[in-house]
Amino acid sequence: MSERVKIIRTKILNLDQMLIERQRLRKENRTLVFTNGCFDILHVGHVSYLEFARSQGDVLVVGLNSDASVKRNKGPKRPINNERERALLLAALEAVDYIVIFDDDKPAAIVEALLPEVLVKGEDWAHYVSGREAVERNGGHVVLARKVQGQSTTNTIARVLAAEKKT
Repeated sequence: MSERVKIIRTKILNLDQMLIERQRLRKENRTLVFTNGCFDILHVGHVSYLEFARSQGDVLVVGLNSDASVKRNKGPKRPINNERERALLLAALEAVDYIVIFDDDKPAAIVEALLPEVLVKGEDWAHYVSGREAVERNGGHVVLARKVQGQSTTNTIARVLAAEKKT
């Protein structure tokens, strides 16, 4: 295994490990940014979103929906890529500092545990940001990120299926 792959794998923590890291980051007065999602098929919209999220503070933690959570949220044909593969792809991105896989349908519990200073969600979720209350009660705030038009996993899957039909 290459040194780079070893480094990438150190970004993937369970919640207990992340809570220990969170304490260290607090002592250093570093601003923790949290976002979450399925990130099933990584595309330019995801990269733009994660870079924006990272720009909101010092450290970006991505809550990654587990395979079971994705299946409950997106349906029986998802995820396309398993949670380990999705976590490794996210960990390879410079903007992402840590990934924590969670099994709940919504990230409220992990947000409540970490209490980030900044919670980032896409503007398409302005109507409901899971964990907002805990973050704001703790003095943090929510930032909504602009969506890259036409970029979504659903659109990517549709393009692949359309191309498949043409062959």
